[in-house]
Amino acid sequence: MNLSESQIRSAYAQAKERYASLGVDTDTILQQMEKVAISLHCWQGDDVSGFENPGGELTGGIAATGNYPGKARNADELRRDLDVVYSLLPGAHRLNLHAIYLEAGKKVERNAIEPQHFAAWVDWAKTKGHGLDFNPTCFSHPLAADGFTLSHPDSAIRQYWVEHCIASRRIGEYFGRELGSKAVTNIWIPDGYKDTPADRSAPRRRLLDSLDRVLAEKLPHNLDAVEPKLFGIGSESYVTGSMEFYTAYAVSRKILLTLDSGHFHPTETIADKISALLVFLDELLLHVSRGVRWDSDHVVTFNDDLQAIAQEIVRAGALNRVHIGLDYFDASINRLAAWTVGARNTLRAMLNALLEPQALLIKYEAEGDFSSRLALQEELKAMPAAAVWDYHCLVKGAPVGMAYVDTIKAYEQNVLAQRAGR
Repeated sequence: MNLSESQIRSAYAQAKERYASLGVDTDTILQQMEKVAISLHCWQGDDVSGFENPGGELTGGIAATGNYPGKARNADELRRDLDVVYSLLPGAHRLNLHAIYLEAGKKVERNAIEPQHFAAWVDWAKTKGHGLDFNPTCFSHPLAADGFTLSHPDSAIRQYWVEHCIASRRIGEYFGRELGSKAVTNIWIPDGYKDTPADRSAPRRRLLDSLDRVLAEKLPHNLDAVEPKLFGIGSESYVTGSMEFYTAYAVSRKILLTLDSGHFHPTETIADKISALLVFLDELLLHVSRGVRWDSDHVVTFNDDLQAIAQEIVRAGALNRVHIGLDYFDASINRLAAWTVGARNTLRAMLNALLEPQALLIKYEAEGDFSSRLALQEELKAMPAAAVWDYHCLVKGAPVGMAYVDTIKAYEQNVLAQRAGR
């Protein structure tokens, strides 16, 4: 049953009083939520197919499971789907594009992509008020078939991927300049060995050289990020771009480090890494995902890991230093639902973190009153944060509660079913 507006406002008024008793002004917190912009990942809408070679095989450890009917088949359909998803989220948000989502009308080699191939995305973003982020696509390509790109032993192949990443940075610069909001261009490569290598150093030296050449040009409207990984399908024993390598690289080159919550040991959370890395780095990029057993990129749920990530960002005072993107692709359920559930959960986690009475918790901690700190941390779990979230959705014109599901089901019946020929 959907709540009426009067019920939502009444519940919020009571929640506001409860939080005020802890020194938290919920109206101020909702103003802070204006700073939280999630970068939605375009690849959830079409199972990472892109428009370079629709229906081509995914490689590089990338796999989308399921075959739910109605996926986007072209950029216009993808943008139409995204418009629906954005309408279901409170606040203004961004879009994260991969290089294979170009619109060229003909075959374009990846090392020859240009801003003009993404002009329609920029026009759409301007109209809708979205910022754009970007990623070179260093997978699902014949020159990545053996599992190596920027650290490839063949200098010609390595040069191809260097040129692709340079072209991608220039597209990020174009996005940032045209939209008045810096684009984050994130480099992830699949490079690694399935079994134990004899030489771990040589690929990393090649990667170092490649990255330095990629980043040589100064681009004021673009932010650069590098993304590590512990292991992947086909690189279980060795990944060239490890956490240690990219952390050292990001710190030494003063660029962003990307933390993907599915790229570490299955029992390892990225939350504690955030405050540690922000001591040495100006900014971070997060790819919020949910790994199950391995980096399986499940839809983000409102679990302890997600809440811990949000808490670390807020507690570190880093809302303006951490860029939050989503990264998962589930084709076993309605793709718009997957997008929406993950994004709304991420936003809810950020709101819950902002609602913490930080001053009081820090006071207890500074006084050595760890008993009161623990008691308050547990008490917060039962505070009426849901009422504040519902009110936030209401005033921002987003659906409250499960109402967004009705919109998605109607869109499936009227649009997605037609694509699937039902």
